Amino acid sequence: MNRFLTPKVMRAIGQILAVSYPLLALSAGVRSVYQLFFKPGVTDYFPPALSAVAAICYLLATVAFVIRKPWAWRMSVGVLVFETAGVLVVGTLSVFLPEVIGRTVWHDFGIDYGFLPLVQPILGLVWLFWPENRRMFFTPGIEQRTPNTP
Repeated sequence: MNRFLTPKVMRAIGQILAVSYPLLALSAGVRSVYQLFFKPGVTDYFPPALSAVAAICYLLATVAFVIRKPWAWRMSVGVLVFETAGVLVVGTLSVFLPEVIGRTVWHDFGIDYGFLPLVQPILGLVWLFWPENRRMFFTPGIEQRTPNTP
């Protein structure tokens, strides 16, 4: 596993996260707002609310990746663990109880988004726990010198 997780791969993961998290925050947020306020005939507000939760997770993760402070690292880890659990729970329930879950960002493990909602938090956790990246959050002044920026 260590041969796969090289600094070059970690840099690539950081670049993927830098693009995917803001993009999914915007996409999930717009989806939720549209379903809640503009889509005619919506009777079940649970799916759009789940999409709003996903959008908030993506937005919080984006902000926490940018702020290189210990509290931001802890918040990132917490948000990504919650996001992973959310995708797994909602994805599983959407397979067995599709009428309850409906169409959300996380239904069927993020199938509408190319399964990125399932893969993204795992990549984020790997990136956060990479020793060089973790140092960025806990060593003052190092954020300017490190290339593995998401």
